[in-house]
Amino acid sequence: MESLEALVAHIQGLSGSGEELAHLHSLLKQADGESLRAHSAALLPFLSELDPNTHSLGFLYLLEVFASSTANLRAHGGGDFLVIVADFLTSCSADQIRMAPDKFLNVCKVFKNEVMQLNTPIRGIAPLRAAVRKIQTSSEQLTPIHADYLLMCLLAKQYKAGLSALEDDIFDVDQPKDLFLYCYYGGMIYIGLKKFPKALELLHNAVTAPMSSLNAIAVEAYRKYVLVSLIQNGQ
Repeated sequence: MESLEALVAHIQGLSGSGEELAHLHSLLKQADGESLRAHSAALLPFLSELDPNTHSLGFLYLLEVFASSTANLRAHGGGDFLVIVADFLTSCSADQIRMAPDKFLNVCKVFKNEVMQLNTPIRGIAPLRAAVRKIQTSSEQLTPIHADYLLMCLLAKQYKAGLSALEDDIFDVDQPKDLFLYCYYGGMIYIGLKKFPKALELLHNAVTAPMSSLNAIAVEAYRKYVLVSLIQNGQ
């Protein structure tokens, strides 16, 4: 592998046109292996040499490698790391991060876990809301980040913030679990807002969505559905 300095220079020099980004992506995929991960602890200072918007693809690769190390998170997880990730999720280029969606989702998941560990869910709301919009190819697409975003809103009791993700018409679903969690957390947010008909609608979707076997999310959604039905309809 080239030196980290050389890799950062490539990122700085090849983040312009589509052709340049394609070449950079090829270089990053070649570098993304055991050798780069062996140097993950040294990556944090190099991120300061990159602009999260202009150099989003390269920034994402380095950030994801850094965030994949438990030792790195133990050393930096609660401080500068969260600030760096929050800034990246808010300001990154959607076109660039969609070139490596799995890495973007990994970074979002680590960010959510770190915020949860610190018991500060409100810190996750704005960055994850931005992340949803960045990774979506259309407003009809359900992403794994939707559920994490709604969970942050729910835990922080910022129910109105969750409406930005619940008011879209969702038709494009990749993973069934994402839909179950979206409907369950969404139903809970509507309960928090005392919008019981909307809550019933989403909880009903969680209960009746096709599933290969009974899952814990559907069971919990059914329990909430029964309780809300009693509140709303007296039955």
